[in-house]
Amino acid sequence: MESYLNSNEIIKNSLKSMKLPEKVRVFDTTLRDGEQTPGVSLMPDQKMDIAKNLSEIGVDAIEAGFPVSSEGEQESIKNITSLGLDAEICGLARAVKKDIDVAIDCGVDSIHTFIATSPLHREYKLKMSKEKIIDIAVESIEYIKEHGVIVEFSAEDATRTELDYLKEVYKKAVEAGADRINVPDTVGVMVPNSMSYLIKELKNDIKVPISVHCHNDFGIAVSNSVAAVEAGAEQVHCTVNGLGERAGNASLEETVMTLNMVYGINTNVNTKLLTKLSKLVSHYTGIKTQPNKAIVGENSFAHESGIHAHGVLANALTYEPIDPEIVGNRRRIVLGKHSGAHAIKSKLSEIGVEVGEIVSEEQFCEIVERVKAIGDKGKIVTDADVMAIAEDITKRTLKSERIVDLEQFAVITGNHVLPTASVALKVKDKIYKTSELGVGPVDAALKAIQAAVGENIRLNEYNISAISGGTDAIAEVTVRLENQEKEVIAKATGDDVVKASVEAVIDGINKLMG
Repeated sequence: MESYLNSNEIIKNSLKSMKLPEKVRVFDTTLRDGEQTPGVSLMPDQKMDIAKNLSEIGVDAIEAGFPVSSEGEQESIKNITSLGLDAEICGLARAVKKDIDVAIDCGVDSIHTFIATSPLHREYKLKMSKEKIIDIAVESIEYIKEHGVIVEFSAEDATRTELDYLKEVYKKAVEAGADRINVPDTVGVMVPNSMSYLIKELKNDIKVPISVHCHNDFGIAVSNSVAAVEAGAEQVHCTVNGLGERAGNASLEETVMTLNMVYGINTNVNTKLLTKLSKLVSHYTGIKTQPNKAIVGENSFAHESGIHAHGVLANALTYEPIDPEIVGNRRRIVLGKHSGAHAIKSKLSEIGVEVGEIVSEEQFCEIVERVKAIGDKGKIVTDADVMAIAEDITKRTLKSERIVDLEQFAVITGNHVLPTASVALKVKDKIYKTSELGVGPVDAALKAIQAAVGENIRLNEYNISAISGGTDAIAEVTVRLENQEKEVIAKATGDDVVKASVEAVIDGINKLMG
């Protein structure tokens, strides 16, 4: 599938004045910033497995952790560096000799070193002058380079730092030997225009690759990352599922797919593995991915609306920006109260029930009514529910051919009330009404039906089972009935046990009298 840059006139015209890169590096920080998500703590073997999958998917650099933070962290990073992965393995270090020594000892390919530069951090956290901060940054970079390790330097809280001072810090960092500079939007205050402006300003003075690290505090980390690339940034920091401190970081899957499918910019990421990676990280971190998460969410390619489902069945791109297979996801037609006949027919076909062959048009109309009725109650209609409804309707006597049909029924029950059922049955075009007592609502209803029919019909067996889980599950009722001539088995399903029981008995009576 070609990118929207090539196929969409509006996007093409809006971007034609930009000099976009052919390729962007992806620096994944799931194992460092992602693990700083509140409540997340990964075991060494889990970090190794995630690192293997990150390398397999094709990210260019993996920030494996913050080595000085603990001995366990050092063990995890050493394990990862010993794997011989294709990706560059990076360790985070403050601009402090001890941090750097520990990172070097872990055998990393690169060190991401940082020191804060904004007025807030200078005054309240570091209590240092501008000059002192520059001196520390330069000394740290030179020390790392003496050990032959790649350096990526970040001015923490860069986007709240005075622009002239920020430029000075970065220029000194490059002079000291920094291989890349990174621009952290530490508390996510940038908007795309301001991020673009900042990167353009830095590009005028900085001649090494520029990277960005965007936080999602205002929900625009991906937009800011993409804006940085528009302005000339060569690398983006991301995390799987957008994990990270507070509201998280720019999402790997969203950033990569936006660059790829909208801008036509390549990365080394194998996008077909994105959903698999998302599920792996979700499993290990215990952070469930929201259903409507772009690209990898369960609902990213799910459709319930009749209009949407009809369009998707005709041509998926009518209501999908890309094919789900591109990201390893799948398309789902979800049934509910908004579903139309096309969607329900497609779902039946998917589970092997063809309308016109196994299901008649009359039965199909009844299936549609039943599906919508369940959806109207605010319930999710599962594949198992659809199968049960289809089996129920196809195995029962057609409504047009029934000798006995239910017109209406009502039950009354309670802890101080005798269970009572009233039914109105249509038997050979005549209406019969009766009421009966029973030991429970189901027993009362079945006795009322038998009395109204007036036939010598005996209920030999009654069973009920849940098709799906929960207190509002679809139930399947099976009855075994007999008269003087034969014995039959009948079934019915529904979310109302009493109603399903009544319908099963009615169907059984039709089979006996047919």
